[in-house]
Amino acid sequence: MGEDEATGPVYHRPVMVKEVLDYLRPLRGGVYFDGTVGGGGHSEAILEASAEARVIGVDQDPEALEVAQRRLSRFGERVRLMRANFADGALAASREPSLAGALLDLGISSRHIDTTERGFSFRPGTPLDMRMAGPGSSLPTAADLLNTLSESELADIFFRLGEERRSRRLAREIVRRRDERPFATSDDLLAAMDRSLGPRQDAQDRARIFQALRIAVNGELAALERALPLLREGLLPDGVLVVLSYHSLEDRLVKESFREWSRACICPPELPVCVCRGVPLGTSLTKKPLSPTPEEVVSNPRARSARLRAWRKAA
Repeated sequence: MGEDEATGPVYHRPVMVKEVLDYLRPLRGGVYFDGTVGGGGHSEAILEASAEARVIGVDQDPEALEVAQRRLSRFGERVRLMRANFADGALAASREPSLAGALLDLGISSRHIDTTERGFSFRPGTPLDMRMAGPGSSLPTAADLLNTLSESELADIFFRLGEERRSRRLAREIVRRRDERPFATSDDLLAAMDRSLGPRQDAQDRARIFQALRIAVNGELAALERALPLLREGLLPDGVLVVLSYHSLEDRLVKESFREWSRACICPPELPVCVCRGVPLGTSLTKKPLSPTPEEVVSNPRARSARLRAWRKAA
């Protein structure tokens, strides 16, 4: 994993730092919202770019906040950390426009993946937890969902969030198995997948199902849908919102939001006269999402699925 002078083992390597800074332009100074502060890598880069920049860093994982606190302590009062879901943090930031820029890095951290007890991987023996807020959270675990949701609810998760065409078959097998023994570890879910989906699944197939379950556990798409307009409202004129997403469902939601905000008219096509706002709220800065450079992917393979989009609020 490598070492960091402030924190010891690297908690998480920030993705596309140069591109994030290019769009946020922290040299202007002002307050920047880091809605998924993680180990503090992006926030550190923002604060290093200008002595006039300040950061509000939000994360629901107490371990991440401890790491970020150590890493960012040298910036003193220029940093304020908050334990919250990024949508709740965005609500606090939106009460009056005050942000020069905002960043959402929606991926889970390397620490989450590498720490077996957090339950985010499908390595043998991994507990089915997946709660980003940590073991002390009141949220139900992945095992809780597998053991309590109805067959149709499980099928909906795998189809809608995992794009699995055989979702009903998998859900049926899960319900059958849990009647014999509750689901507890990754091995239980993998066995159900092998039986219902066949033994020829590759790592990507497994990742889709586990990712769908993780999204459901943490309510990730609902949080993103709630946070985006709140952050837009919290931006000052000419402020920029940057989002790093890691799967198509997130990216599609960001793309559609940025597209709608950048249109002058959002009236239904059957209306003969425009009765809506009549002016765009801002401008999308990325017609297509940016991807990490090949060099970054070589040095940090977990960055390969990242997609960056940016939007600027009207002046």
